[in-house]
Amino acid sequence: MANKVKEVWASGKAVVNAWLAIPSGFSAEVIAQCGFDSVTVDMQHGVQDYQSMVQCFQAMHGHPVTPMVRVPWNEPGIIGKVLDAGAYGVICPMINTPQEAENLVSYCKYPPRGTRSNGPIRSGMYGSAGTYQKTANEEIVLLPMMETKTAIENMESILDVEGINGVYIGPSDLGFSYGLVPKLDRDEPEILKIYEKIVRECGKRGLNPGIHCGGADGAVRAINMGFKLVTLSNESGLMMTYAKMQVAQTRKDSGGKA
Repeated sequence: MANKVKEVWASGKAVVNAWLAIPSGFSAEVIAQCGFDSVTVDMQHGVQDYQSMVQCFQAMHGHPVTPMVRVPWNEPGIIGKVLDAGAYGVICPMINTPQEAENLVSYCKYPPRGTRSNGPIRSGMYGSAGTYQKTANEEIVLLPMMETKTAIENMESILDVEGINGVYIGPSDLGFSYGLVPKLDRDEPEILKIYEKIVRECGKRGLNPGIHCGGADGAVRAINMGFKLVTLSNESGLMMTYAKMQVAQTRKDSGGKA
């Protein structure tokens, strides 16, 4: 299976990514039909477990989206399992040093580049028998999360690790580590300077910076800054935002009858 994320990047455009916090194959099926390039199952802060992740993958399989996962931690057991289940992209939280980035690459790649164990129980069904292992190292997208002051201090050395495809910014934790209130669409000058440097340094290396956004407004700003992957909140947030808007409009326009 070709990785649509890489195809979009090759075309020079930015990837629009969905985020699944709800452990529901039906939710995944709905979101997969909405025009996203990729759909990420969140196993770190979402209410997802391994079984629900597999159900989400199965539900979105019939649609032209790349299945990705944010794993709970940089640990070889869970990383190997999400890849074997069919993840074509891994976003990994709290990568603060080049050694941690190197470990992530090792866990995700088959030998000789890495140490991933062979056993693609579900991902192997994406191609004909035996072809998955031949292309997995090239097709799978690896995005370590850069979301702490320590990671920013080690930015260049992390980006120099061979095998990553970019980095993914966690704005809430990044701001938190600098003593700011956690939020997604940041506007503090010191954080915006960090974003600019990340985009610039990724550009020098042919890497693709990604970022989590609160919605379309933040995503457009990020794309215009040079980010190559933008996530639009999550399905829970999108549902709540639209529901609140509809309830408020109903109460307002009903002339006090609701």
